[in-house]
Amino acid sequence: MAFRITAGQVNDCTQAELLLKGRAAEAVLADRGYDTNAILALIEATGAEAVIPSCRHRRVQREHNRTLYAQRNRIERCFSKLKQLRRFSTRYCKTTEAFRAFTALACAWIRLQLYVDTP
Repeated sequence: MAFRITAGQVNDCTQAELLLKGRAAEAVLADRGYDTNAILALIEATGAEAVIPSCRHRRVQREHNRTLYAQRNRIERCFSKLKQLRRFSTRYCKTTEAFRAFTALACAWIRLQLYVDTP
């Protein structure tokens, strides 16, 4: 898992290229906000399948694997779990490094819950 901390007004798709470089995957799932030619070319160059719906303003709509795209709800559920942590949602951390460290710890905690038996 990888993440980047940016300012609130920065578009998410600007960080996609940095997060995808040097990674191997069979498919890359993302929402319409990541439907740019540069991101699609990068995904194609790595040999992965781009499971990204086309933006409505594209003249030629691309096809995507709808069955695989339905799995993107796991990503949304992960963000939902992160936002339940008050420290994360209100950004109590004063510095970027402290927020990055807490985010990594929170992600590890969420991942660890998958392997621990809890009543």
